[in-house]
Amino acid sequence: MNEPSIAGISGAPKGYDAAAYGRDFQAFRAFAKREAPGMLILGPGLATETPEPWGMPSDIPGSISTAELLASGGSDVDAFSYHHYGAASVRCEASRMPQTRLDDALSEEWLARTSVTHAYYAALRDRYAPGKPIWMTEGADAACGGNPWGGTFIYSFRYLDQLGRLAKQGVQVSIHNTLAAGSYSLLDPEDFRPKANYWAALLWHRLMGATVLDAGMPRQPGLHVYAHCQPDRAGGVALLVINNDAARTASITLPGKRLRYTLSAPDAPSMGVKLNGQLLRLGANDRLPVLTGFSERSPVASFAPRTISFLAMPKAENPACKSH
Repeated sequence: MNEPSIAGISGAPKGYDAAAYGRDFQAFRAFAKREAPGMLILGPGLATETPEPWGMPSDIPGSISTAELLASGGSDVDAFSYHHYGAASVRCEASRMPQTRLDDALSEEWLARTSVTHAYYAALRDRYAPGKPIWMTEGADAACGGNPWGGTFIYSFRYLDQLGRLAKQGVQVSIHNTLAAGSYSLLDPEDFRPKANYWAALLWHRLMGATVLDAGMPRQPGLHVYAHCQPDRAGGVALLVINNDAARTASITLPGKRLRYTLSAPDAPSMGVKLNGQLLRLGANDRLPVLTGFSERSPVASFAPRTISFLAMPKAENPACKSH
């Protein structure tokens, strides 16, 4: 069941409660382990109880507390899953969940909301399913299909910062909602052209491996830095540097040669994004373009306001990345 904590609007019969969920979950688990023993079972897929102003109301008809769901027998999962939306979209006029404003898209408070949600559900995981991996299996800029501006470059700050934060906090998997539906999609639902967040996801996938490193500098207002081993580059390191300040250029000192991939806003309002100053577009027959970084050697790297940069250092010889 999707989001069983709001079972009343998630397809459950009237009067469905935690005991019924525990019974059904255990029946499903026995069936799945018998018929598909290699399949991972995720649960409970919750999204409603974050104790902050942007959480959904607890009096939605058919609501069941997360603790009750887990205590009833729903904690026997292979990975503990939860959802995160920092707000409701403008299309959810009847929702009492607060909406987001475009003006807040770069604020520290907005970017930090994903950490608050993670902390809440991680505490429940630790109590009811200790030691199990934790996955964020659904998330985007806003619930109810996202906002009309959800696919613009401004929301790549939230998306990439969320990936960096959650990886650092031990979240093994983060799943974006959706690929090609609603305003928060990675592809335009009409013609499947990539939106800004698609290009952001592609660069993350190619440059940021699964091993998380200490970036050596704490997150600070206007400058968020995350470090990972590069995938398929033994000893290689990649940094994600987010300058979410509207006016201030940020600088950091780095040793050695690196390849730089900087994302910035397009010149005209659109769902597009520029890479190193050039607008990203599909080629003939919808081929992906070559995503080329430019080489820089200066010990000081500067980052313009409202930009997102990946720095690839394939010859860093980092011991923690030698096996990758």
